[in-house]
Amino acid sequence: MNCNSSRRGLLYATGLLAASAFTPAAWALDAPTGKVVLTVSGTVQNRNAPEGASFDMPMLEKLPQHSFSTKTPWYPQARKFTGVRLRDVLAAAGARGTVINAVALNDYRVEIPGEDAARTEVIVAYLLDDKPMTVRERGPLFVIYPFDDNPDLRNAVYFSRAIWQLRTLDVK
Repeated sequence: MNCNSSRRGLLYATGLLAASAFTPAAWALDAPTGKVVLTVSGTVQNRNAPEGASFDMPMLEKLPQHSFSTKTPWYPQARKFTGVRLRDVLAAAGARGTVINAVALNDYRVEIPGEDAARTEVIVAYLLDDKPMTVRERGPLFVIYPFDDNPDLRNAVYFSRAIWQLRTLDVK
């Protein structure tokens, strides 16, 4: 981890997130032109909708992209997930907080500590094996951890935070 990554992680984990530490000017939020697939609400500074920062798929695709393959309890073989780092989505929204309440399309809710976004390479995936995920395939968005990269992540706590059919991130 480089010095800048360590600094950002410390700021986020301690709740001292400053918008300027994460939000490059290139991430200014325009209004979505397509169907909104994700809303970041709560303590966010970069709003493009009354409820917070709304993203359509092209907006997510403009953020830095990341991929990894990992085994999960839901897929018997390792699968390739592609998307954007959770911390980049939060930065684009200018999020300030230490807790992220993630909500799925079916109203499943899970609390994700902000330090997970800072310390791990957790992504908001929208491709599974290079193909868009349908709702039936746990899409269109899936918060997924790189379980195979860190054995400490292979437990029920982190598996429960891997929320599929994600629709909202509420930052507190």
